[in-house]
Amino acid sequence: MTDEVQAQLRAAAESIDAAELLLERGHYGFSAARSYYTMFYCASALHAHQGRSYSRHGGVIAGFGQHFVKTALFDPKFHTYLRDAFRDRQRGDYGMMDFVSQETARAVLAHSREFLDATRAFLGA
Repeated sequence: MTDEVQAQLRAAAESIDAAELLLERGHYGFSAARSYYTMFYCASALHAHQGRSYSRHGGVIAGFGQHFVKTALFDPKFHTYLRDAFRDRQRGDYGMMDFVSQETARAVLAHSREFLDATRAFLGA
C-alpha cells in the first residue's frame, strides 16, 4: 500500500473520530460534514490505489461511481451514501446547519463507518 493510500486512510479514521465527537456534542451539521470527509478520504484512497487522483470533490464522487460501482467492485449504495453525504456536508459547512438533524447526522455517520469498513476490506488494510 502506498504512502498516499495510507495517509488517506489515516485521514478517514481521524475524520470519523471527529464526526463521533461532534455528534455527541450536538453539532449535527459539522458531524455530517466530517462523516462526508471520511467517505471522501476513502474514495480518494481507492482512486490512489488504482493510480488516479482528482482535483475536485465532484471528480472523486463521479470517478467512484465509474470505476468502483459500475465495475461492480462496490455496491451501488456506497455511491448513494457518498453523494448524499456531499449534499449534507454542504448544508453543514455553508451555514444551513439547521437542515441537518440529529437523525441525519447519525445516519451519515453509520454510512461512513460502513464505507470505511468496505474500503479497508477492499484494500486489505
